[in-house]
Parts: sequence; C-alpha cells; structure tokens
Amino acid sequence: MRGFALAAALLVAGCASFDGRGLEPGQSTESQVLAQMGRPAEVRRLPGGAKALYFSRLPEGRAMYVATIGPDARLQSLEQRLTRENIARLTPDASTQDDVRELFGPPGAVGYLSLKPREWWEYKYLDWQDRRVLWVQFSEDRILREVLDMRDWAYEMPTLPGMISAPHKGR
Repeated sequence: MRGFALAAALLVAGCASFDGRGLEPGQSTESQVLAQMGRPAEVRRLPGGAKALYFSRLPEGRAMYVATIGPDARLQSLEQRLTRENIARLTPDASTQDDVRELFGPPGAVGYLSLKPREWWEYKYLDWQDRRVLWVQFSEDRILREVLDMRDWAYEMPTLPGMISAPHKGR
C-alpha cells in the first residue's frame, strides 16, 4: 500500500509541473522554473537581457509553454503559445520561419515537399477538447507560404455511410 501511495504522489507531482502551475511571475526564479518544468527544448535571447525558455509538450502533449525570464533571473510571464489567437497572427507571404519559431518554438515534426520545394513544420495542439494539427509551410527563402489548421483525424473513429461519427476514445 505504501508503494501505491508513493507512486500516486509522484504522478501528481509530475502532472503539477506539466504546465508550470504554482509558478508566480515576479516571484519565481529561473531555477524554480527549471526545477518544475524541466529542461527547455529551446532558449532564445530577448532584448534587454531577458530570455524565453520554450518547454515543448509535443507531439502528443499538444502544448508549448514559454517562460520569459527577466535579466534579474525572475519569471516575467508563462504562457501556452499554441492557441488559435496566436495562429491568427501568422501572415502568409510575410511571416518568416524565425517569426513562427519565436512564437511557437521548435516544431513537433519537420518535413519536406519535393514537387514544390517547401519545408513544413507540424504543431499539434488542443482547442478546448478538440485535437488539432497546425501545419505551416515555407518556401526556400524561409517565408511562410501556407497555414493549414485542421482537426487531427488520427483521433476520429472511422464511419460507414449512414453512421454518425463519434470521437475515438481508445487513443
């Protein structure tokens, strides 16, 4: 029974650190952020000596948390970046790979199209309970050319003609 209690406590502790719950902007230190959130997938230097730490929960965690750390080594902000509001900030034929990377961090997957010389990045995210996939496609000059945001059909149960579709709970 004691082993079960210990395992349950570790599970709860692991879940609590997933999204940075309990970290306080202006109060929490960079060391506390790292202790709770783990090793960042990427670190970007910001103007004025601040930095952005990207904590990827991709591919199936469907979140990218960004902790902004000030020059005083204190947490300034912590936010989940994979949202529809942020996706709306992308502008085809104007946004660059660096703009997308700064907004969303490292992609969950990268691929290349051979017929059209394009590179694509994939970000999986949740919109409430709706599992979604965002694909962004870049031309050789590193300019965003296409944005595709759609439901993640890998989690949809196949239907036969005349049947009503229901989300597949087995995955």
